Amino acid sequence: MRAVVQRVLEASVTINGEKVSQIGPGLLVLLGVGKGDTEADVPWMVEKLATLRIFEDAAGKMNLSLEDTHKQLIVVSQFTLYGDARKGRRPSFIDAMEPAAAKALYERVCEQLRARGLTVGTGVFAADMKVALINDGPVTILLESPGPSGGAARPSA
Repeated sequence: MRAVVQRVLEASVTINGEKVSQIGPGLLVLLGVGKGDTEADVPWMVEKLATLRIFEDAAGKMNLSLEDTHKQLIVVSQFTLYGDARKGRRPSFIDAMEPAAAKALYERVCEQLRARGLTVGTGVFAADMKVALINDGPVTILLESPGPSGGAARPSA
């Protein structure tokens, strides 16, 4: 699994002119599921998202997590995180998991985040979404689960 994690002052997801999710300070997570990802990747991603220390403490250090701050997050499915544009001009998405299985793993991530007591907004899987955000910092972190697809589309050194 791959995630682009953005610390935000606010974020929202709109579909067909209707706002389906909106948060104040917290995280906007763009989550992609790749071929080879399994249920075993879910707890790793959930733990990382819930405990990643990217919010500032009283001393101004990035030392607090979502769980520490009780902030919210929006998780948006995004298969294009598995786009490989190293060759040609049009990205290939062959490393993205097929939609039905990807949706199930995406939903498991959201369920497990909620089970930890976090407030989780979502988009709608496979919908044409308009995502708005005010990035805070900006702070943007890339996460990749250590499972089989973790690194599948990475260029070699």
